[in-house]
Amino acid sequence: MHVLLIEDDDRVAGPLKEGLGRFGFTVDRARTGAEGLAAGPCDMVLLDLGLPDVDGIEVCRALRLRSQVPIIMITARSDEVDRVLGLEIGADDYMSKPFGVRELIARIRAVTRRSQSAFAEGPPTAAATGPTTLGRPTPGLQRIGPLTVDRRTRQVHLGREPVALSPKEYDLLVCLADDPGAVCTRQHILDTVWQPNYFGPTKTLDVHIAALRRKLGDSGWIDTIRGVGFRLQPPDAARVPPPAAPESAVPAWQGTGENFR
Repeated sequence: MHVLLIEDDDRVAGPLKEGLGRFGFTVDRARTGAEGLAAGPCDMVLLDLGLPDVDGIEVCRALRLRSQVPIIMITARSDEVDRVLGLEIGADDYMSKPFGVRELIARIRAVTRRSQSAFAEGPPTAAATGPTTLGRPTPGLQRIGPLTVDRRTRQVHLGREPVALSPKEYDLLVCLADDPGAVCTRQHILDTVWQPNYFGPTKTLDVHIAALRRKLGDSGWIDTIRGVGFRLQPPDAARVPPPAAPESAVPAWQGTGENFR
């Protein structure tokens, strides 16, 4: 794997480059944000937030505008806001200094697996190209009401309009879309979209949910199940109502049902 390390501190960059090299990684180093943005293609970016010329958050934003390359932020900052912001604008993971090379490699492999999993389903089948109702997704092209998720290309459309998502927002949407209409627990989302036994700030998930809701038009696609998790389903206007029950089939005690939901 070809890794781009954007880190100005020699005391950090040297051991990292040497350690990753021992495990077969090819590492190019950039000492500034400008050097990192001018670097050639790579398979993974390790990005320090405290760069001498430009804030690492801005470098992350610029990288994400032009590439879907996985990004792991490396930071000595203790402020949770910086970490959450970095994840919101498109970073895939973050690590707090100090850390060991083996932990970093485990994070790299986990992020790489998540990035590649969307392309592992193979070519679409006839069933995958037709509309689906709420239920288990089919490989390739998935439709949930007017929402279309193309897992082959990681593209999302709402009606005919494309929806621009960061890699993490896309992974979050796919996690929810794996069983549309069902409740997805917070822990399952963190384990799937971030990593098993995730110990980062829990606000990260809420920030990404809020961003995904905004990009879906704030129209009720994602329901919050208080104390449990979230559920993806078409908003009321896009749902197909169930057929009305015969009048004789509705028990008299049920009334309008408004108080029994």
